[in-house]
Amino acid sequence: QVQLVESGGGLVQAGGSLRLSCAASGRTFSTYGMGWFRQAPGKEREFVATITRTGPTTYYADSVKGRFTISRDNAKNTVYLQMNSLKPEDTAVYYCAAHLWGASMNEKQYAYWGQGTQVTVSS
Repeated sequence: QVQLVESGGGLVQAGGSLRLSCAASGRTFSTYGMGWFRQAPGKEREFVATITRTGPTTYYADSVKGRFTISRDNAKNTVYLQMNSLKPEDTAVYYCAAHLWGASMNEKQYAYWGQGTQVTVSS
């Protein structure tokens, strides 16, 4: 089992940047694919980005491609989401999640979730 704790959210103006971090407990972090999802008020949770266990492969939602970058440091048991050129429509609670064997855009395949961190982008 793994516990995930997100940090780095906050209030930022449109065009600004934030870097989210997700720290994982346990010694098996490198065996999990990792993903970021987000949920805006009144909307369903949606996929943002995912990364394979050792990090050579990443996938992004079209809405964030070219602006967000997912990365991981297995030595630090941490996955990151660098968010640049933020837009008001990026406002949401951002969640990281652990996938038991790989990277996926399907949230139903993720076994473990963090509590979320709020990102608010003002116009």
